[in-house]
Amino acid sequence: MARAPGAQAVLDALEGEPGVHVVGGAVRDALLGRVPRELDVVVEGDAVAVARRAAERLGGELVVHDRFGTAVVRSPAATFDVVTARTESYAEPGALPEVRPGATIEEDLARRDFTVNAIALRVADGALAEWPGARADLAAGVLRVLHERSFEDDPTRLLRMARYGARLGFEPDPDTDALAAAATVETVSGGRLGSELRLLLREPQPRALLALERHGLGRAVVHPGFLVRARYVTAALGLCPSDARKDLVALATTLTGAFEPPALVETLDRLEFDAGSRGIVLEAAGGAHFLRDVLVEPDLDDVALWRALHRKTPEAVVVAGADSAGAAAAERWLADVRHRRLAITGDDFVAAGLSGPAVGDALEAAQLAALAGEAPGAEQQLAAGLAAVRPS
Repeated sequence: MARAPGAQAVLDALEGEPGVHVVGGAVRDALLGRVPRELDVVVEGDAVAVARRAAERLGGELVVHDRFGTAVVRSPAATFDVVTARTESYAEPGALPEVRPGATIEEDLARRDFTVNAIALRVADGALAEWPGARADLAAGVLRVLHERSFEDDPTRLLRMARYGARLGFEPDPDTDALAAAATVETVSGGRLGSELRLLLREPQPRALLALERHGLGRAVVHPGFLVRARYVTAALGLCPSDARKDLVALATTLTGAFEPPALVETLDRLEFDAGSRGIVLEAAGGAHFLRDVLVEPDLDDVALWRALHRKTPEAVVVAGADSAGAAAAERWLADVRHRRLAITGDDFVAAGLSGPAVGDALEAAQLAALAGEAPGAEQQLAAGLAAVRPS
């Protein structure tokens, strides 16, 4: 538990506080021998008062959300949430829960998604509280919902099941799987589904995406043309350079076979992807067919690569190259050709009397001459650029 980032500071700040528990994923991961990502703290009683004292001990600041009886402690040593133990109910399927504070830790555990996340450790003495069978499911590698209305109340748990399954290597128990097969995501907003999808894209791939194939969840959440090819996803992620968004590459590989720009734009908007992410996915999925044809051309030299790819995102090149015989050309572009720099800059052409668009045209010509081996140094590159915009 103390191996989580900032965990020791959190535990020290909460020392001696009654009714304080670490719950959920941190306890699960600690019991599995994994390093928890963060600590979630639940208090039986006044969480805000506990958080205020913790903030004072850490020399940090406190942000209070009175409506829910929660607070955020921010300090140089750690940032963490402190939540009042609560119960939840759902007025209708897919709605946000109605929260009632003042619960016991056992009642609070009843609102969790899966039994393996319904375990709490009391900070004062290390005592464990759990939903019946939680530790047995943890030992067996099983994801089990707490009740039969779980997916109906909150269908985003379907995506969480895929996410936890990919991360932990767990499988749903047969009853949970049957409930998932009968569930629908139609009652949930696109924004909530998109948030869960973006988290899932950061999990181990292609395992997490393959989990979305189960019961047609990917087609329901993302797009009717959603299709996961494990080898393709693996090849694309293996081809990714450090400046490529692996999560968006993984998503784009599932959408190349049924790319319809208006429909996909609508999908990404519905899922509330930001404009930058949306553009990357659209270019990578939509340009895959065209770029595949380019990358498999015989005798594709550096000049041809530059002409075809220098305005393309690395994600688009990855998605195209991983699904074609052009993987070697894509790798050459990503690892080498695109990084070659001229010995001159636009300032040199300005000093030579150029202005406006002519400067860009001259730089382009100089770059192509350098890639062709015709202009290895600054003098030759300057001459090549000027000759291109000042023909004799």
